[in-house]
Amino acid sequence: MTRRTKIVATIGPASGDNETLVRMIEAGMDVARLNFSHGTPEEHAATCARIRTAADRADRPVAVLQDLPGPKLRIGPLREGLAELSVGDRVTFVGDDGGDTEGDAHRMAINWPELASAIGPNEELYLADGAVRLRVEAVRPEQREVDALVRVGGTVASRQGLNIPGEVDEFPAVFEDDLALLQAGEKMGVDLVALSFVQRAEDVKQFRAHTRIPLIAKIEKPQAVQRLEAIVEASDCVMVARGDLGIELEIEDVPLAQKRIIALAGRRARPVITATQMLDSMITSSRPTRAEVTDVFNAILDGTDAVMLSQETAVGQHPVGAVKMMSAIAERAESVAPYEEWNEKRVERDARDPAYTIAHNACEAVRQLNLAALVVPTLSGRSARLVSAHRPKVPIYALSPGKETVRRCSLMWGVRASRMRRHEVTEELIHDAVRRVVELGWVKRGERIGITAGLPSGRPGTTSMFQVQEA
Repeated sequence: MTRRTKIVATIGPASGDNETLVRMIEAGMDVARLNFSHGTPEEHAATCARIRTAADRADRPVAVLQDLPGPKLRIGPLREGLAELSVGDRVTFVGDDGGDTEGDAHRMAINWPELASAIGPNEELYLADGAVRLRVEAVRPEQREVDALVRVGGTVASRQGLNIPGEVDEFPAVFEDDLALLQAGEKMGVDLVALSFVQRAEDVKQFRAHTRIPLIAKIEKPQAVQRLEAIVEASDCVMVARGDLGIELEIEDVPLAQKRIIALAGRRARPVITATQMLDSMITSSRPTRAEVTDVFNAILDGTDAVMLSQETAVGQHPVGAVKMMSAIAERAESVAPYEEWNEKRVERDARDPAYTIAHNACEAVRQLNLAALVVPTLSGRSARLVSAHRPKVPIYALSPGKETVRRCSLMWGVRASRMRRHEVTEELIHDAVRRVVELGWVKRGERIGITAGLPSGRPGTTSMFQVQEA
């Protein structure tokens, strides 16, 4: 059985060389993530070029995902790199444009000058991934200062993130910074863009006006969970970003939030990525823990389209092994997945759009007619996404004239994609699609396959027909 769940792997110092990239692709990496919170655009452009070369060598399409930093608050540098905060200590945070003023256990720079204007007394502040917690006692906007009392102590390191669990309407104006990075990503040819710290659908729409690249909303703020339906509707894909989500939500609430995000993305036929610490122990160990394997397994049974590796492949000692392990877990989970239930109940059909019904009926035909595969000619990838969301038990073969569309299909559950020439006549499109999947060796002569197509041909978003053909 061919693995259907897709694997996203973060590229970093441990995995950015040519040979490791080839081996990771051969092991099962479908999407390569570039974390723009670290490194320069020039460094990422060079990595992107190496990924393209490695994908050609491995003869597999691989999508490149640009992960934008978003409005992340960080403290400045600390003397000797660390500060020990004890319960009852008082710390003053000082707004600093660059966030580069050296601080200590009593006074720290923050990279947002307007912090004191945006929050008030009694609000919570978290440092060290939530391990250190403070309560705001006083704010002095004129001096750009915030005084806070340490409630839970611990060690804080230079440049660590600062989380504000409550809603902050006037977050740092980093849209321009992210927009400049987005333009750099477009220039280097990224296929997907992830937006960090999304709080509302308008955050996604703001970027939508500036790019045609598919946008992934990272759900990592409690406010995003509260406005989930609108955010999913505005996005092309969502990510369960459990790192910051686990800091600002009560940690016992994260699993429930994850299940809700996956379910809602499925209802709206949006791909969903589950991320953060999935095989965390493999940063140093050659094998994951049983709990980590169970975590990945259950995310797949919940319906996630993709699972993501972060530090495991970026800085870990076993980047190729982590991809192989993720692939093995996915194949085992898929062997017991509830395909019939997914086909009937996972996606909410849209009466305004016949493509949803066509996708559902195509998956139903797989069972009733014993089809070997579903073939989906597509210009934008949308038809393949809708069929994928219904979770058929047979392979989904997407064919497109656009190389970008072929790569973007790498994120879609169960979809394998390749190129074919563009057709303006539907009959010619269907005939050539059958010929192409046989030529690729994906389907054998004489096998029955289902084909979706649009009328008229040559226009995206017009899927309205389903045919059964013999290859």
